[in-house]
Amino acid sequence: MDKHARIYIAGHTGLVGSAFLRRLQKEGYRNLVTRTHKELDLTDQISVEAFFKKNRPEYVFLAAGTVGGIVANNTYRAQFIYENLQIQNNVIHQAYLHGVKKLLFLGSSCIYPKNAPQPMKEEYLLTSELEYTNEPYAIAKIAGMKMCEAYNIQYGTNFIPVMPTNLYGPNDNYDLETSHVFPALLRKFHLGKCLENDDWNAIRKDLNKNPIEGIDGKASCSHITNVLKKYGIQLIRNNSHNLCQITLWGTGNPKREFLHVDDLSDACLFLMNTIDFRDLVKFSIGLDIHEPIRNTHVNIGTGTDLSIKKLAEMMQDTIGFCGETFWDSAKPEGTQRKLLDVSRLESLGWKSKIKLEKGIRMTYQQYLGK
Repeated sequence: MDKHARIYIAGHTGLVGSAFLRRLQKEGYRNLVTRTHKELDLTDQISVEAFFKKNRPEYVFLAAGTVGGIVANNTYRAQFIYENLQIQNNVIHQAYLHGVKKLLFLGSSCIYPKNAPQPMKEEYLLTSELEYTNEPYAIAKIAGMKMCEAYNIQYGTNFIPVMPTNLYGPNDNYDLETSHVFPALLRKFHLGKCLENDDWNAIRKDLNKNPIEGIDGKASCSHITNVLKKYGIQLIRNNSHNLCQITLWGTGNPKREFLHVDDLSDACLFLMNTIDFRDLVKFSIGLDIHEPIRNTHVNIGTGTDLSIKKLAEMMQDTIGFCGETFWDSAKPEGTQRKLLDVSRLESLGWKSKIKLEKGIRMTYQQYLGK
């Protein structure tokens, strides 16, 4: 991509989009186009068409979407499938109609079957049933990936779908009702530490930034402790010192892979600058030109995973939480393992750089505003 090219980042205020924006600015790209949701509703076909007609972006990073953790996915099933389908349909189609040179579509590792062999290769897509709790979101992302693939085949576009593993980093969603496991753990242990230390200034500061069910830092101590207890953060003993218990969902045994969002932005910029659809077709058909073209997406991850329980222990040590952790096995915990096979990406020339221990420290410091 030329440094003066018009580049549209859809979803630039979110976890991924903001990472794209930071990275492109750091690399010297200055003709960057962004719109907030208030400025442009990507579910509105007419508005998206008008935007592309007026701004004529040459490259598009499609990071916009409705996302959340296991609770949000299972609760807002209709919203997740409808809004994500609308957004990607509008942006991908208008990118084609207005001659966008290259588009990067951001999917998710949840597209793979619930019981897919581990690690999950790109070709395992659509081989068996999906995990029920995030099925609507996964179907939407599969549709977006297949839409890119179909447009490339029929219209000769150069749309690259990427499927990242679990992401974390600056500008993550820390809403305890809708967040993913990484930010939820970080915030719970932080608030638990503050309760143990009787640090109400820090608790109120946290709630002013991210209210919980409308409860912010101006609420009474009793209201705050009640809402924290609802989300599994509570004092269980108060003798000579405070002791806090954090309740987490499931057994902690499921394994997950985590990638820092700055690593993701590095991988995506690499793909946008060096890899085209024709390069990905080679993985699909091999040496047989008569093979159907399918599964031309690219997994992005670290290639290593760990249990949620181990992640919680690492979080606890980094944050300095001294209390107890209780695992509620009656709660759902999703797929037992979701490890991506990243051999395709590594064969193209990219590997992750930020180790998880460092990433947790970086993210917590950012969360504290340091």
